[in-house]
Amino acid sequence: MFNIGFTAMKVEKLCIKHSTEISTMRAGISFCLVFVQFRCIVCYVVFIGLLFTRFWIFSILYSIWWYVDRAKPWQGGRQSDVLRHWVIWRYMKDYFPISLVKTAELDPSRNYLAGYHPHGIRVIRAFTNLCTEGTGFSSVFPGIHSHLMMLNLWFWVPVFRDYIMSVGLVSADKESAAHILSGKRGGNLLSIVIGGVKEALNARPGAYKLVLRNRKGFIRLALMHGVALVPIFSFGENDIYYRVENSPGSWLRWFQDQLYKTTSGLIPLFYDHGVFQYNFGLMPYRRPITTVVGKPIEVQKTLHPSQEEVDRLHQRYMKELENLFKAHKFKNNAPIDQHLEFS
Repeated sequence: MFNIGFTAMKVEKLCIKHSTEISTMRAGISFCLVFVQFRCIVCYVVFIGLLFTRFWIFSILYSIWWYVDRAKPWQGGRQSDVLRHWVIWRYMKDYFPISLVKTAELDPSRNYLAGYHPHGIRVIRAFTNLCTEGTGFSSVFPGIHSHLMMLNLWFWVPVFRDYIMSVGLVSADKESAAHILSGKRGGNLLSIVIGGVKEALNARPGAYKLVLRNRKGFIRLALMHGVALVPIFSFGENDIYYRVENSPGSWLRWFQDQLYKTTSGLIPLFYDHGVFQYNFGLMPYRRPITTVVGKPIEVQKTLHPSQEEVDRLHQRYMKELENLFKAHKFKNNAPIDQHLEFS
């Protein structure tokens, strides 16, 4: 009896181990579809490589299409329900797991501008929640079309540009924002990761430091278009990667600061675990992630807002974001005395 019970326990542990590995492999494939640098390199290699083969015509035809379609990232993109509903996004959601929480309804006849916090090492959670149906966005917010802003340079990568547009990513500039926020039919939610890549430098487990105090461009946009502001906070965003130590004053932080000043880009160094071993790799750790969508902040349309009006709305936004954090931190394992830190 003892041997049978012992064998059953071993089989159960083995099944759990294999189940975990399969889940990790599925998630790993989905992460490859999100990791920007990896996909961009592949797209460029294939696009250029085809020019030196008998299939060169495909690159030429795509180049013509690219030229004709070049303005699309600044005109709301081109979403595909098929790609947004890929089953692989559910694998990503289940891996952590990720959940999407609604605190108020969004009116499908209106447009909204959302601020997403924090940036984290990578913006995988914002992508999963807002650019896919992994967490059932269209069911949570029926009638709302979600768009997420991304750096312009990624829309100059062949084929990759079409892929990211198909899931709702659009170019991060005023022209693109104006096109979406001024849509007369309504039902648009335009999200901006406010802290940007600079906030990624502060991303580490247990950190709640946001780059927001001097980020006011999105406030001015909301005033100019008269759209409500929606604060979004993702608990657990900073807990899934371990960042290489880069405290202020270190040589690494100095290098990253200089790189940001000259290129507006950053290289956040991090490490996690692999698919079949848990000592080192690029697979994020399994940590529950809860993305909370706050109540809309009503905004009066002002075509030419003064600095005072911008500052006043900005202060209100920060207060509402802090209130959102306080209301949900207890349910998401944040310390009782924890507050958001703004810089």
